[in-house]
Amino acid sequence: MLARGNRITRGTDYRAVVRGGARCAAAHTVTHVVATSEQRPPRFGFIVSKQVGGAVVRNTVRRRLKAICAEVLPEVRVGADVVIRALPASASADFATLRSEVVRCLERKAAA
Repeated sequence: MLARGNRITRGTDYRAVVRGGARCAAAHTVTHVVATSEQRPPRFGFIVSKQVGGAVVRNTVRRRLKAICAEVLPEVRVGADVVIRALPASASADFATLRSEVVRCLERKAAA
């Protein structure tokens, strides 16, 4: 589970990352990363729309993405803001597939 300090909670922060961040697209997710010069832990945000599925499916996808980010947290650079958008295909993706996509994008854009 991600601690509160590791989560993006404000809408303005989400918009700033999505609009101004480096983008990495995959089959099931799109990852946006902004590297800031702030000395704080990296923060993560998740966008899982109704196009992904019903509430149960959306929450399952969100929990999987949160678990993946908690796992790779030590490898992400200090001060980075990451927003992961789940695409509709993520509803049928297994954990390993989502993990490989997110890890690949984070290694490219947000590695320490």
